[in-house]
Amino acid sequence: MQLNFSQQMKMSQQMKLAPRMIQSMEILQLPTMELDERIEQELSENPCLEMRSADHDAPELQHNLEVAREEATEKNISEQVLQVDDAHNNEADFERLLEMSQDWPEDNYTSGSKPSSNRMEDDSDRQHDMISNVAVRPQSLNDYLLEQFGFFSVPAEVRDFGQFLIQNLDPNGRLPGGLSDQIQTYGKSIAEIDAQAALQLLQRLDPPGCGARDAKECLLLQLRDDMPWRDVLSTLISSHLEDLAQNRLPLIERKTGYSIETIKAAFEELKHMNPYPGRGFEARPAQAVTPDVFVEQNGDDKWVVRVLDEYTPRLRISKRYQQILRDGADAKVKEYIKRKIDSAKWLIESIEQRHNTLKRVAQSIVDKQTAFLEFGPEAIVPLKMQEIADVVKVHVTTVSRAVDDKWIQTPRGLYPLKRFFGGGTMTESGEEVAWDIIRIKLKEIVEGEDKNDPLSDDSLVEQLAKSGYTLARRTVTKYRKALDIPSSRQRRAY
Repeated sequence: MQLNFSQQMKMSQQMKLAPRMIQSMEILQLPTMELDERIEQELSENPCLEMRSADHDAPELQHNLEVAREEATEKNISEQVLQVDDAHNNEADFERLLEMSQDWPEDNYTSGSKPSSNRMEDDSDRQHDMISNVAVRPQSLNDYLLEQFGFFSVPAEVRDFGQFLIQNLDPNGRLPGGLSDQIQTYGKSIAEIDAQAALQLLQRLDPPGCGARDAKECLLLQLRDDMPWRDVLSTLISSHLEDLAQNRLPLIERKTGYSIETIKAAFEELKHMNPYPGRGFEARPAQAVTPDVFVEQNGDDKWVVRVLDEYTPRLRISKRYQQILRDGADAKVKEYIKRKIDSAKWLIESIEQRHNTLKRVAQSIVDKQTAFLEFGPEAIVPLKMQEIADVVKVHVTTVSRAVDDKWIQTPRGLYPLKRFFGGGTMTESGEEVAWDIIRIKLKEIVEGEDKNDPLSDDSLVEQLAKSGYTLARRTVTKYRKALDIPSSRQRRAY
């Protein structure tokens, strides 16, 4: 085998995103509350960035100079600092920055179009409010069960194994793998009679059904002696859960001898039982949604958007560090301040760019969906992000980032901006109709059907065609399932 070495020239194109562009895209994608957190972080890390002016005496100015000198000496200055190309970090750049600082207005380089009257005036008050509103950690299922299990007076081996079982329940409150698997993985010797005793104690705890090995056992554990239709429920749960799910009531009637009325009454009682008793402990408090954009009509009855910025602090570059830069300092401090000012300036510009882009994108969406605002969701029109990108004259990915996790407050309620995008279909008259309208119409047809003779999917296709919406059967089936509408057999009333 012969090895050869050779040199070749190859031309290729690569697109590399500058740090400033990356930061702008990240800022654009942040919702209002996360943007506020990002600003708080930047304020804590960048001494050249501040929210408002403050008068400082000479000792404080000297202290800040010493802090800057220490940080520049002890740290690698390039660490965690957003910067321009290394090729531009030279003395000419310092001079350019000094010239720029002479042109900054007296109130400095600031962010925010206009100060909001609702903006908080004091940082400490806002931080206190944030701490006061931190949600308390809810009690877990394991904690709740262990607390109850501690009241039993049982031998140590039963208590230890029972606690082991509780720690190994899945989020639904079920015991995965069964008791034999748990005994094998326990790691200690435990008699089967003691293991059974621990499991029986666990299954007596609240919420009822915890410690079950499957859905049937979970439901059977919830039966009480004083429960209506207890015997009927025991039979249905033990042998006919699948038949109930498929609404095969006549079949259950033939097999059990119970009347349809008795089966229906027991079935209604069964619906109040919980096959997943542990799920309630996994639920988290609903997070409050803060709208990023408001839309309202002006005096000319035109819909106008307003970007919410009262939670976004107005930023500016510190006068103190501008003055330090003008007065001159040693090279390390000078370079450190220059980098920090650049970072602050880029953040401020990114926030302004986010504000402007979000406003333009939201306004274009509102202009396209005026009928939605005036007449409701049934009047929404098909809209693609590329259409908005063409109007705003940005890339479609910019539109996607601008609307991602953003909410708009309208007179008809609070909606995610992505709610206004979606495809559609052509009617017989050639008019394009949004899929949301098709879903609404499908739901209306199902709600108005005769439950003694519900419409099949083929019949739903015919009913939609009468309303001018021509769809394939598989499309109707897909939307029926997406709306959690059961099949015609499951919807039938006996």
